[in-house]
Amino acid sequence: MPLRTTEDRDRRRDLRAAIDHTGYYPEVVADAVGAALADEPVVSFYVHHEPTFDRDEVRRHLSVIVLTPSRLVLVHTDEHAGDDLLPEPYTSTSTEAIRLSAVKSVVVTRMVANPTSGTTKPAEAVMTIGWGGVSRMDLEPAGCDDPSCEADHGYTGVLSADDFSLRVSAAADGADAVGGLLAFAEQLSARTHA
Repeated sequence: MPLRTTEDRDRRRDLRAAIDHTGYYPEVVADAVGAALADEPVVSFYVHHEPTFDRDEVRRHLSVIVLTPSRLVLVHTDEHAGDDLLPEPYTSTSTEAIRLSAVKSVVVTRMVANPTSGTTKPAEAVMTIGWGGVSRMDLEPAGCDDPSCEADHGYTGVLSADDFSLRVSAAADGADAVGGLLAFAEQLSARTHA
């Protein structure tokens, strides 16, 4: 349940209501979010509930993104079927807190259907946040255009620093989902300029 917020008050109650609205282990999620926030007020947030299908099972994933005056807090909760270590079904929740001064980029991509029809709300949006915590290198053998060349040209690749990425669509996530993500991205961008 995405919400647009302003800084005029602490949004903790709104955040808790959004977590409760998902119905996805709200006590577990709220406990982890509260621990990661410590005593900082909530400026803005975005809650994204994403069910996935694994053979005959539906598994759920919840991302909670919170903006405080000094940090970006990411909380991810997944549910798991039992395994050898924990035979009962369980959840795993991870939290990460990033200083706003460490955020290097906030990339927002908007997908607008039929853009020639005038002002149209985006149908989808992707927000990618980079702070240098994770880098990924995709390598492949390099080559040349000569089909008879047998030389070793080494490798070529791309280094990506996309620590967190979230894609939402009006069709899959509801009419307010895209606007909510864009509003959150706007507030985060405003707080990460030099």
